[in-house]
This record gives sequence, structure tokens and C-alpha cells, in this order.
Amino acid sequence: MRYTPAALALSALLAVTASVGYSAPPQPENPRVQALIQQGRSPLIAGNVDAAVDAYEAALTIQPGNTALYLALGEATRRQGMQGKAIHYYRLALDADPKNVLAISGEGSAMAEKGAMEKARRNLTQLEGLCGASCDATRQLAAAIARGPAPKIVTAQAVTPTPTVSEN
Repeated sequence: MRYTPAALALSALLAVTASVGYSAPPQPENPRVQALIQQGRSPLIAGNVDAAVDAYEAALTIQPGNTALYLALGEATRRQGMQGKAIHYYRLALDADPKNVLAISGEGSAMAEKGAMEKARRNLTQLEGLCGASCDATRQLAAAIARGPAPKIVTAQAVTPTPTVSEN
């Protein structure tokens, strides 16, 4: 009985010490990654999305798992019209940080552009719970939901002409 308080204190100390060992320190930013992110932002602003994606993917090979790169790739692929790939990148960012409001907003916007309005509304509800209705990310997602799905682009292969026979 007299050893119980000491045993409890010792086990609490060991539990806290052991749990600290499981948490990984954040990775320091690599200067090459920062340079490639800057190199990707300029073409993205100028409208050259392919060059931006190339720079972001090169940075991702140097430092895989970087949440900021996943967010940047999600935005760039959304601008390319590849909402499914953008949702993939946003979900990778959400795996690393489930309460990242930029990732939730971007994923919801990509879903709204793709036509998955109910899922986009769920993201909007989640954002309102995290940062409120006046948050910038919440307003952007609400605007994307109000715009609705992106118009479908018809390719030449999708439209096949019907042959007609005429006499000369």
C-alpha cells in the first residue's frame, strides 16, 4: 500500500515520456523546396499552370509529405480542370493535418466544381464549425458552391458526325 503513490507517479512519468517519443519533430524547410515553390507560384499567377505543376512536383520529390506542396498542387490541378486529382492532393494534406482549413476549403471547392454538391456542403459545415462563417476559407467555399459545377467541355472525339450520302 505504501508503494502505490510512488508506483502511480512513476508509471505516469513513463507514459508521458513514452508518448513524447512517438511525436516527430516538424521537418525543417529545405531551401531547394522553398525555391521551387517560389518558382511555381510565378507561372501559376501568370496562367502557365503546367510549369507550376512541374515545379511543385519537383519540390515534392525533394521533400515528400509537405502539406504546403499538396495544397499548391491541389490548387494548380484545380485550375487545370482536373478536380479528381486536386481532391487527391487535398486529401493527402488532410491526412497530415485533419483540421487544415485551406485543404478542407480546396477539397470542397473541387467537389463543387465536379458536381458533388452534397459533399461540398459537408465540407462547408465542417469549415463553419472550425473557423466560423466569417472565415475567408468558408466564404471561398460558399462562393464555389453558389457557382455550381464547372461546365462540361466537349471534345472532338465525343461528338461523332453522322455520315450522309448524297448524289452528284
